[in-house]
Amino acid sequence: MIRLLLAEDQGMMRGALALLLNLEADIEVIAQAGTAAEALRSAVRTRPDVALLDIEMPDGNGLDVAARLREELPGCRVLILTTFGRPGYLRRAMEAGAAGFLVKDGPVEQLAAAVRRVLTGERVIDPALAAAALSAGPNPLTDRERDALARAVDGATVADIAARLHLSESTVRNYLSAAIGKTGTRNRIEAAHRARANGWI
Repeated sequence: MIRLLLAEDQGMMRGALALLLNLEADIEVIAQAGTAAEALRSAVRTRPDVALLDIEMPDGNGLDVAARLREELPGCRVLILTTFGRPGYLRRAMEAGAAGFLVKDGPVEQLAAAVRRVLTGERVIDPALAAAALSAGPNPLTDRERDALARAVDGATVADIAARLHLSESTVRNYLSAAIGKTGTRNRIEAAHRARANGWI
């Protein structure tokens, strides 16, 4: 049996996926989690063969969980399943050690097959997303530029961003200015939205 951890923040979706995957003769969902912290705790406790992780969770994201699992449970294969098929997310997932990346609009049979394939050492990536990631190129933003832009998404002021990041306002302005230039946009709000659309933040 393939022992699977399922981390998905939407309870109804999580329950439906668990039910469908448990119908497979060779897959058993041994743990479910609704948050990143819960996913990590459950993984360490149950030691699954495969962790199926959503990206967006209330207290973090599946990409950070994947990176932690690579360190703490190197034998656990990670498969990212998300609504957000963004090229930057795919790159970040691969950098975090994920073995696969699928979007949620596929059939459950495809998901079950992907679980089996990653366990054998294969890499499973949604083909359309792989092509988009190649054409989008790498993330041009530094970690600090990403941090500043991520906080600008909701319209935070430079002073707000500086306070949250424990930086001076002039430093934040420099990061935002660099990010605007790299994204080819006119202001920090546009830059943040473009970065988010590409999965860079």
